[in-house]
Amino acid sequence: MDYKFFKRIFDICFSLIGFVITFPILLITAIAIKIESSGPIIFKQERIGLYGKVFRIYKFRSMSVGAEKGGVYETKGDSRVTKVGRIIRKTSIDELPQFINILRGEMSLIGPRPALTYHPWPYSEYTEEQKRMFYVRPGVTGWAQVNGRKDVEWPKRIELNIEYVDKISFYFDLMIFIKTIFKVIKMEGNLNVKETAKKNITG
Repeated sequence: MDYKFFKRIFDICFSLIGFVITFPILLITAIAIKIESSGPIIFKQERIGLYGKVFRIYKFRSMSVGAEKGGVYETKGDSRVTKVGRIIRKTSIDELPQFINILRGEMSLIGPRPALTYHPWPYSEYTEEQKRMFYVRPGVTGWAQVNGRKDVEWPKRIELNIEYVDKISFYFDLMIFIKTIFKVIKMEGNLNVKETAKKNITG
């Protein structure tokens, strides 16, 4: 049977178990966000998903309300990031609400990280080759994330995403998952502090 079928079953099981195991963390984080600053606990943002379909990704809010107006890229010591936000970003706790996206069938645990609808560029501006990265469900983590994460420029990131689509397998996913754990422990590459959206590849 096709691996993608088992991948979906695994995603559902992992998310349900993940909710149970991390529930205390989810609760504490939600309370901390609410106490520190006004605004919603969950941040919702439109992203490009499977076959270019737009969906809303869920994250714990780590910035002040309306922070997106200040730009996509984060600067060192960015004042838009709350105190709680700095902690949950460093530890990737802000990504935990994406268990909901996985259960809804919008995301997978492993896959290309979902791009914004306008950044690095609109879906219509991706080449046909680049659009191949949307042939699988986007992931909470992926091949590009364990190869530099937010330090990788988008053209290279897209190439890595396409490579993932071509090589998708249980063993490849397992390797990415293990590498992600080490990345999270080391808290590496989780700040988007430089311009990474340069169109310098063809195909």
